[in-house]
Amino acid sequence: MSVDSFYRARSPAPPPRAPLAGRHEVHTCVVGGGFAGLNTALGLAERGGSDVMLLESHEIGHGASGRNGGFVFGGFSRGEAELLAELGPQRAQALYQGTVDAVELIRRRIRKYDIRCEATDAGVIWANWFRDPAVLKERQRLLAKNFGVEWQWLGREEMAHRIASDRYGEGLYEANALHFDPLAYARGLTEAATSQGVRVHESSPAISLDRDGSGWRVRTPAGEVHARHVVLACGGYLAGLRREVDAGVLPIATYVMVTEPLGPRLDEVLRTRAAIYDSRFAFDYYRPLPDTRLLWGGRISIFDRSADAVRRLLRRDLLRVFPQLHDLRIERAWSGLMSYARHQMPQVGKVEEGLWLAQAFGGHGVAPTTFAGEMLASAIAHGDPRWRELSDYGLVSALKPAGFAGAQLSYWWYQARDAWKDRWESR
Repeated sequence: MSVDSFYRARSPAPPPRAPLAGRHEVHTCVVGGGFAGLNTALGLAERGGSDVMLLESHEIGHGASGRNGGFVFGGFSRGEAELLAELGPQRAQALYQGTVDAVELIRRRIRKYDIRCEATDAGVIWANWFRDPAVLKERQRLLAKNFGVEWQWLGREEMAHRIASDRYGEGLYEANALHFDPLAYARGLTEAATSQGVRVHESSPAISLDRDGSGWRVRTPAGEVHARHVVLACGGYLAGLRREVDAGVLPIATYVMVTEPLGPRLDEVLRTRAAIYDSRFAFDYYRPLPDTRLLWGGRISIFDRSADAVRRLLRRDLLRVFPQLHDLRIERAWSGLMSYARHQMPQVGKVEEGLWLAQAFGGHGVAPTTFAGEMLASAIAHGDPRWRELSDYGLVSALKPAGFAGAQLSYWWYQARDAWKDRWESR
Protein backbone atom coordinates (compact mmCIF):
# COMPACT_ATOMS: atom_id res chain seq x y z
CA MET A 1 0.00 0.00 0.00
CA SER A 2 1.55 3.29 -1.09
CA VAL A 3 0.66 6.41 0.90
CA ASP A 4 2.29 9.77 0.30
CA SER A 5 4.74 10.69 3.03
CA PHE A 6 4.79 14.04 4.79
CA TYR A 7 7.95 14.88 2.87
CA ARG A 8 6.29 14.38 -0.49
CA ALA A 9 3.00 16.02 0.49
CA ARG A 10 4.62 19.28 1.60
CA SER A 11 7.17 19.67 -1.19
CA PRO A 12 6.13 20.19 -4.80
CA ALA A 13 7.67 17.52 -6.97
CA PRO A 14 10.29 18.74 -9.42
CA PRO A 15 9.48 18.38 -13.11
CA PRO A 16 9.48 14.67 -13.96
CA ARG A 17 12.51 13.30 -15.75
CA ALA A 18 11.68 11.76 -19.08
CA PRO A 19 11.27 7.98 -19.29
CA LEU A 20 13.95 6.14 -21.21
CA ALA A 21 13.23 5.83 -24.92
CA GLY A 22 15.33 4.28 -27.67
CA ARG A 23 18.66 2.49 -27.56
CA HIS A 24 21.62 3.81 -25.53
CA GLU A 25 25.16 2.77 -24.71
CA VAL A 26 26.77 3.80 -21.43
CA HIS A 27 29.63 2.68 -19.24
CA THR A 28 27.48 2.13 -16.13
CA CYS A 29 23.74 1.73 -15.69
CA VAL A 30 22.35 2.05 -12.16
CA VAL A 31 18.92 0.52 -11.52
CA GLY A 32 17.16 2.20 -8.61
CA GLY A 33 16.74 5.85 -7.63
CA GLY A 34 17.14 5.52 -3.87
CA PHE A 35 20.17 6.39 -1.76
CA ALA A 36 22.20 3.35 -2.81
CA GLY A 37 21.75 4.03 -6.52
CA LEU A 38 22.11 7.80 -6.24
CA ASN A 39 25.28 7.57 -4.16
CA THR A 40 26.81 5.14 -6.63
CA ALA A 41 25.94 7.35 -9.60
CA LEU A 42 27.18 10.51 -7.90
CA GLY A 43 30.31 8.73 -6.68
CA LEU A 44 31.11 7.73 -10.25
CA ALA A 45 30.48 11.26 -11.51
CA GLU A 46 32.73 12.73 -8.83
CA ARG A 47 35.46 10.36 -10.00
CA GLY A 48 35.16 11.68 -13.53
CA GLY A 49 32.70 9.10 -14.85
CA SER A 50 30.14 11.08 -16.83
CA ASP A 51 28.95 8.11 -18.92
CA VAL A 52 26.45 6.97 -16.29
CA MET A 53 22.70 6.40 -16.52
CA LEU A 54 20.24 5.84 -13.65
CA LEU A 55 16.85 4.21 -14.16
CA GLU A 56 14.05 4.65 -11.60
CA SER A 57 10.78 2.77 -12.01
CA HIS A 58 8.68 5.47 -10.30
CA GLU A 59 10.18 8.78 -9.19
CA ILE A 60 13.35 9.60 -7.28
CA GLY A 61 13.03 8.65 -3.61
CA HIS A 62 9.87 6.60 -4.15
CA GLY A 63 10.98 3.83 -1.77
CA ALA A 64 12.54 3.79 1.69
CA SER A 65 15.00 6.56 0.81
CA GLY A 66 12.19 9.10 0.50
CA ARG A 67 10.01 7.80 3.33
CA ASN A 68 12.33 7.09 6.28
CA GLY A 69 12.82 8.86 9.60
CA GLY A 70 15.78 10.90 8.39
CA PHE A 71 18.35 9.73 10.97
CA VAL A 72 22.00 9.97 9.85
CA PHE A 73 24.56 8.19 12.05
CA GLY A 74 27.25 5.54 11.89
CA GLY A 75 26.98 1.78 12.14
CA PHE A 76 24.80 -0.93 10.65
CA SER A 77 21.64 -2.76 11.64
CA ARG A 78 23.97 -5.54 12.79
CA GLY A 79 25.30 -4.73 16.25
CA GLU A 80 28.91 -3.74 16.88
CA ALA A 81 29.55 -6.69 19.22
CA GLU A 82 28.38 -9.12 16.53
CA LEU A 83 30.62 -7.49 13.93
CA LEU A 84 33.63 -7.89 16.22
CA ALA A 85 32.84 -11.55 16.88
CA GLU A 86 32.26 -12.36 13.20
CA LEU A 87 34.98 -10.31 11.51
CA GLY A 88 37.63 -9.61 14.11
CA PRO A 89 38.75 -6.14 15.28
CA GLN A 90 40.50 -4.93 12.13
CA ARG A 91 37.74 -5.70 9.62
CA ALA A 92 34.95 -4.67 11.99
CA GLN A 93 36.68 -1.35 12.68
CA ALA A 94 37.20 -0.68 8.97
CA LEU A 95 33.55 -1.26 8.13
CA TYR A 96 32.26 0.78 11.04
CA GLN A 97 34.66 3.61 10.19
CA GLY A 98 33.36 3.56 6.63
CA THR A 99 29.91 4.52 7.91
CA VAL A 100 31.37 7.19 10.21
CA ASP A 101 33.22 8.68 7.23
CA ALA A 102 29.97 8.51 5.28
CA VAL A 103 28.27 10.78 7.82
CA GLU A 104 30.94 13.40 7.19
CA LEU A 105 30.62 12.89 3.41
CA ILE A 106 26.88 13.58 3.71
CA ARG A 107 27.66 16.82 5.54
CA ARG A 108 30.14 17.83 2.84
CA ARG A 109 27.72 17.08 0.03
CA ILE A 110 24.97 19.08 1.69
CA ARG A 111 27.34 22.06 1.84
CA LYS A 112 29.00 21.53 -1.54
CA TYR A 113 25.78 21.10 -3.52
CA ASP A 114 23.68 23.44 -1.36
CA ILE A 115 21.09 20.73 -0.68
CA ARG A 116 18.12 22.25 1.15
CA CYS A 117 17.05 19.31 3.28
CA GLU A 118 16.51 20.85 6.74
CA ALA A 119 19.70 19.25 8.03
CA THR A 120 19.80 19.50 11.84
CA ASP A 121 23.30 18.70 13.07
CA ALA A 122 22.31 18.06 16.70
CA GLY A 123 23.28 14.44 17.32
CA VAL A 124 21.25 11.40 18.33
CA ILE A 125 20.24 10.16 21.79
CA TRP A 126 19.93 6.44 22.59
CA ALA A 127 17.42 6.44 25.46
CA ASN A 128 17.21 3.60 27.97
CA TRP A 129 13.67 2.24 28.11
CA PHE A 130 14.54 0.00 31.05
CA ARG A 131 15.84 0.60 34.56
CA ASP A 132 19.07 -1.37 34.28
CA PRO A 133 21.71 0.82 32.61
CA ALA A 134 24.12 -2.09 32.03
CA VAL A 135 23.39 -2.39 28.30
CA LEU A 136 24.21 1.30 27.78
CA LYS A 137 27.42 1.09 29.79
CA GLU A 138 28.55 -2.00 27.90
CA ARG A 139 27.90 -0.46 24.50
CA GLN A 140 29.64 2.77 25.52
CA ARG A 141 32.73 0.80 26.63
CA LEU A 142 32.72 -1.40 23.53
CA LEU A 143 32.51 1.55 21.13
CA ALA A 144 35.27 3.45 22.91
CA LYS A 145 37.62 0.48 23.23
CA ASN A 146 37.15 -1.18 19.85
CA PHE A 147 35.99 1.57 17.50
CA GLY A 148 37.43 4.76 18.98
CA VAL A 149 33.95 6.26 19.24
CA GLU A 150 33.00 8.25 22.33
CA TRP A 151 29.31 8.50 23.21
CA GLN A 152 28.47 10.89 26.04
CA TRP A 153 26.78 9.48 29.14
CA LEU A 154 23.51 11.17 30.06
CA GLY A 155 22.35 10.50 33.62
CA ARG A 156 18.71 10.39 34.64
CA GLU A 157 18.58 14.05 35.61
CA GLU A 158 20.14 15.16 32.34
CA MET A 159 17.78 12.92 30.37
CA ALA A 160 14.79 14.32 32.24
CA HIS A 161 15.98 17.82 31.44
CA ARG A 162 16.30 17.08 27.73
CA ILE A 163 13.22 14.84 27.34
CA ALA A 164 10.15 15.56 29.48
CA SER A 165 9.09 11.95 29.92
CA ASP A 166 9.03 9.54 32.86
CA ARG A 167 9.57 6.69 30.41
CA TYR A 168 13.38 6.79 30.20
CA GLY A 169 16.29 6.16 32.50
CA GLU A 170 19.80 7.02 31.34
CA GLY A 171 20.93 7.71 27.79
CA LEU A 172 23.89 7.92 25.46
CA TYR A 173 24.48 10.92 23.22
CA GLU A 174 26.16 10.43 19.83
CA ALA A 175 27.40 13.82 18.68
CA ASN A 176 28.50 12.69 15.18
CA ALA A 177 24.94 12.45 13.88
CA LEU A 178 22.30 14.58 12.23
CA HIS A 179 18.79 14.33 10.90
CA PHE A 180 17.14 15.71 7.77
CA ASP A 181 14.37 15.50 5.18
CA PRO A 182 15.46 12.37 3.28
CA LEU A 183 13.37 13.02 0.18
CA ALA A 184 14.80 16.52 -0.20
CA TYR A 185 18.28 15.05 0.22
CA ALA A 186 17.59 12.39 -2.44
CA ARG A 187 16.39 15.07 -4.84
CA GLY A 188 19.51 17.10 -4.04
CA LEU A 189 21.76 14.14 -4.82
CA THR A 190 19.94 13.77 -8.13
CA GLU A 191 20.56 17.40 -9.05
CA ALA A 192 24.21 17.03 -8.06
CA ALA A 193 24.61 13.92 -10.21
CA THR A 194 22.85 15.34 -13.28
CA SER A 195 24.91 18.54 -13.05
CA GLN A 196 27.95 16.33 -13.62
CA GLY A 197 26.54 14.47 -16.57
CA VAL A 198 24.61 11.54 -15.09
CA ARG A 199 21.47 10.82 -17.11
CA VAL A 200 18.45 10.10 -14.91
CA HIS A 201 15.21 8.60 -16.21
CA GLU A 202 12.09 8.24 -14.06
CA SER A 203 9.05 6.06 -14.83
CA SER A 204 11.52 3.65 -16.41
CA PRO A 205 11.20 0.23 -14.79
CA ALA A 206 13.85 -2.28 -15.80
CA ILE A 207 11.92 -5.24 -17.15
CA SER A 208 14.79 -7.49 -18.23
CA LEU A 209 18.53 -7.91 -17.73
CA ASP A 210 20.62 -10.01 -20.11
CA ARG A 211 24.25 -10.64 -20.96
CA ASP A 212 25.38 -8.66 -24.00
CA GLY A 213 28.88 -9.72 -25.00
CA SER A 214 31.25 -8.42 -22.34
CA GLY A 215 28.53 -6.20 -20.87
CA TRP A 216 24.81 -6.15 -20.10
CA ARG A 217 21.55 -5.11 -21.71
CA VAL A 218 18.78 -3.57 -19.59
CA ARG A 219 15.36 -3.19 -21.18
CA THR A 220 12.59 -0.82 -20.13
CA PRO A 221 9.09 -0.57 -21.65
CA ALA A 222 10.24 1.96 -24.26
CA GLY A 223 14.00 1.61 -24.43
CA GLU A 224 17.14 -0.35 -23.72
CA VAL A 225 20.59 0.35 -22.32
CA HIS A 226 23.81 -1.45 -23.18
CA ALA A 227 26.32 -1.04 -20.36
CA ARG A 228 29.70 -2.39 -19.32
CA HIS A 229 28.57 -2.34 -15.70
CA VAL A 230 25.11 -2.60 -14.13
CA VAL A 231 24.35 -1.83 -10.48
CA LEU A 232 21.16 -3.27 -8.97
CA ALA A 233 20.03 -0.99 -6.13
CA CYS A 234 16.32 -1.64 -5.80
CA GLY A 235 16.01 -2.17 -2.04
CA GLY A 236 12.63 -3.45 -0.86
CA TYR A 237 10.97 -2.71 -4.21
CA LEU A 238 12.30 -5.72 -6.06
CA ALA A 239 12.81 -5.46 -9.80
CA GLY A 240 12.51 -9.16 -10.62
CA LEU A 241 15.67 -9.06 -12.74
CA ARG A 242 17.76 -11.73 -11.00
CA ARG A 243 16.22 -14.52 -8.95
CA GLU A 244 19.11 -14.84 -6.49
CA VAL A 245 19.16 -11.08 -5.88
CA ASP A 246 15.44 -10.88 -5.07
CA ALA A 247 15.67 -14.07 -3.02
CA GLY A 248 18.30 -12.49 -0.77
CA VAL A 249 16.02 -9.97 0.92
CA LEU A 250 12.70 -9.62 2.69
CA PRO A 251 10.74 -6.44 1.94
CA ILE A 252 9.70 -5.32 5.44
CA ALA A 253 7.39 -2.42 6.29
CA THR A 254 8.02 0.30 8.83
CA TYR A 255 5.68 3.07 9.97
CA VAL A 256 6.05 6.83 10.37
CA MET A 257 3.75 9.72 11.27
CA VAL A 258 4.01 13.49 11.69
CA THR A 259 2.06 15.61 14.16
CA GLU A 260 0.58 19.05 13.78
CA PRO A 261 2.96 21.91 14.71
CA LEU A 262 3.42 22.03 18.49
CA GLY A 263 4.59 25.62 18.67
CA PRO A 264 5.84 26.47 22.20
CA ARG A 265 4.68 23.04 23.43
CA LEU A 266 7.63 21.43 21.65
CA ASP A 267 10.04 22.98 24.15
CA GLU A 268 7.86 21.68 26.97
CA VAL A 269 8.47 18.06 25.90
CA LEU A 270 11.85 18.27 24.15
CA ARG A 271 14.65 20.56 25.29
CA THR A 272 16.95 19.10 22.69
CA ARG A 273 16.99 19.13 18.91
CA ALA A 274 18.69 15.73 18.78
CA ALA A 275 16.93 12.77 17.22
CA ILE A 276 15.96 10.04 19.70
CA TYR A 277 15.51 6.26 19.69
CA ASP A 278 15.21 3.84 22.59
CA SER A 279 16.90 0.65 23.74
CA ARG A 280 14.19 -1.91 22.92
CA PHE A 281 14.39 -4.25 19.93
CA ALA A 282 11.08 -2.81 18.66
CA PHE A 283 12.02 0.76 19.47
CA ASP A 284 10.39 4.13 18.93
CA TYR A 285 12.35 6.75 17.03
CA TYR A 286 11.45 10.38 16.72
CA ARG A 287 12.81 13.84 16.02
CA PRO A 288 11.71 17.46 16.20
CA LEU A 289 11.20 19.18 12.87
CA PRO A 290 12.19 22.81 12.31
CA ASP A 291 8.53 23.89 12.13
CA THR A 292 7.89 22.37 15.63
CA ARG A 293 6.19 19.23 14.38
CA LEU A 294 7.23 15.89 15.84
CA LEU A 295 8.08 13.08 13.43
CA TRP A 296 7.51 9.68 15.06
CA GLY A 297 8.33 6.22 13.73
CA GLY A 298 8.55 2.67 14.90
CA ARG A 299 7.56 -0.96 14.57
CA ILE A 300 8.61 -3.30 11.79
CA SER A 301 6.24 -5.72 10.18
CA ILE A 302 5.53 -7.77 7.11
CA PHE A 303 2.20 -5.89 6.92
CA ASP A 304 2.13 -2.70 4.85
CA ARG A 305 -0.75 -1.08 6.75
CA SER A 306 -3.11 1.74 5.81
CA ALA A 307 -2.46 5.29 6.93
CA ASP A 308 -5.30 5.11 9.48
CA ALA A 309 -3.92 1.90 10.99
CA VAL A 310 -0.41 3.40 11.19
CA ARG A 311 -1.83 6.52 12.83
CA ARG A 312 -3.62 4.48 15.51
CA LEU A 313 -0.60 2.31 16.30
CA LEU A 314 1.96 5.10 16.47
CA ARG A 315 -0.27 7.53 18.35
CA ARG A 316 -0.58 4.93 21.09
CA ASP A 317 3.21 4.54 21.14
CA LEU A 318 3.72 8.31 21.33
CA LEU A 319 1.34 8.66 24.29
CA ARG A 320 3.25 6.04 26.25
CA VAL A 321 6.22 8.43 26.16
CA PHE A 322 4.43 11.78 26.19
CA PRO A 323 0.96 11.37 27.77
CA GLN A 324 0.79 15.16 28.10
CA LEU A 325 0.29 15.30 24.31
CA HIS A 326 -3.04 13.43 24.46
CA ASP A 327 -4.84 16.14 22.51
CA LEU A 328 -2.25 16.30 19.74
CA ARG A 329 -3.50 15.95 16.16
CA ILE A 330 -1.67 13.61 13.76
CA GLU A 331 -1.45 15.24 10.36
CA ARG A 332 -0.09 12.39 8.24
CA ALA A 333 0.95 8.76 8.59
CA TRP A 334 2.48 6.36 6.09
CA SER A 335 4.40 3.14 5.65
CA GLY A 336 7.14 1.98 3.33
CA LEU A 337 9.21 -1.07 2.49
CA MET A 338 12.83 -1.66 3.47
CA SER A 339 15.00 -4.60 2.41
CA TYR A 340 16.36 -6.85 5.15
CA ALA A 341 18.78 -9.76 4.87
CA ARG A 342 18.88 -12.69 7.29
CA HIS A 343 22.34 -11.64 8.48
CA GLN A 344 21.19 -8.01 9.12
CA MET A 345 23.96 -6.56 6.97
CA PRO A 346 23.96 -4.89 3.55
CA GLN A 347 24.51 -7.06 0.50
CA VAL A 348 27.09 -5.08 -1.47
CA GLY A 349 29.47 -6.33 -4.13
CA LYS A 350 29.83 -8.22 -7.39
CA VAL A 351 27.21 -10.76 -8.47
CA GLU A 352 29.25 -11.65 -11.55
CA GLU A 353 31.57 -9.80 -13.89
CA GLY A 354 30.16 -6.34 -14.55
CA LEU A 355 27.03 -6.90 -12.42
CA TRP A 356 26.99 -5.21 -9.01
CA LEU A 357 24.60 -5.15 -6.09
CA ALA A 358 23.67 -2.79 -3.24
CA GLN A 359 20.67 -3.75 -1.12
CA ALA A 360 19.47 -4.93 2.32
CA PHE A 361 20.27 -1.80 4.31
CA GLY A 362 17.40 -2.44 6.70
CA GLY A 363 16.33 0.35 9.01
CA HIS A 364 19.79 1.88 9.32
CA GLY A 365 20.57 2.87 5.80
CA VAL A 366 21.42 6.52 5.22
CA ALA A 367 25.11 6.33 6.11
CA PRO A 368 25.61 2.71 4.95
CA THR A 369 24.08 3.45 1.52
CA THR A 370 26.51 6.34 1.20
CA PHE A 371 29.37 4.05 2.20
CA ALA A 372 28.20 1.40 -0.27
CA GLY A 373 27.89 3.92 -3.09
CA GLU A 374 31.46 5.04 -2.49
CA MET A 375 32.76 1.46 -2.45
CA LEU A 376 30.99 0.52 -5.68
CA ALA A 377 31.91 3.75 -7.46
CA SER A 378 35.56 3.23 -6.51
CA ALA A 379 35.41 -0.44 -7.56
CA ILE A 380 33.91 0.35 -10.97
CA ALA A 381 36.08 3.40 -11.65
CA HIS A 382 39.40 2.23 -10.18
CA GLY A 383 39.17 -1.49 -9.43
CA ASP A 384 39.13 -0.78 -5.67
CA PRO A 385 38.68 -4.13 -3.84
CA ARG A 386 37.27 -2.71 -0.58
CA TRP A 387 33.82 -4.09 -1.34
CA ARG A 388 35.22 -7.54 -0.57
CA GLU A 389 35.23 -6.58 3.13
CA LEU A 390 31.47 -7.21 3.04
CA SER A 391 31.83 -10.58 1.32
CA ASP A 392 30.98 -12.48 4.53
CA TYR A 393 27.49 -11.00 4.24
CA GLY A 394 26.48 -12.04 0.77
CA LEU A 395 23.38 -13.22 -1.04
CA VAL A 396 22.03 -15.56 1.59
CA SER A 397 18.50 -16.72 0.81
CA ALA A 398 15.78 -15.03 2.86
CA LEU A 399 13.80 -18.31 2.67
CA LYS A 400 10.66 -16.75 1.23
CA PRO A 401 7.78 -17.21 1.74
CA ALA A 402 8.52 -18.89 5.08
CA GLY A 403 10.97 -16.09 5.83
CA PHE A 404 8.12 -13.60 6.10
CA ALA A 405 6.44 -15.66 8.80
CA GLY A 406 9.77 -16.17 10.54
CA ALA A 407 10.52 -12.45 10.51
CA GLN A 408 7.11 -11.56 11.93
CA LEU A 409 7.33 -14.24 14.62
CA SER A 410 10.82 -13.05 15.58
CA TYR A 411 9.58 -9.48 15.85
CA TRP A 412 6.65 -10.52 18.02
CA TRP A 413 8.98 -12.60 20.23
CA TYR A 414 11.40 -9.72 20.78
CA GLN A 415 8.50 -7.36 21.39
CA ALA A 416 7.06 -9.75 23.98
CA ARG A 417 10.48 -10.09 25.61
CA ASP A 418 10.78 -6.32 25.92
CA ALA A 419 7.25 -6.09 27.35
CA TRP A 420 8.00 -8.84 29.91
CA LYS A 421 11.21 -7.08 30.99
CA ASP A 422 9.31 -3.81 31.29
CA ARG A 423 6.62 -5.38 33.49
CA TRP A 424 9.18 -7.26 35.63
CA GLU A 425 11.11 -4.05 36.34
CA SER A 426 7.86 -2.26 37.26
CA ARG A 427 6.98 -4.71 40.04
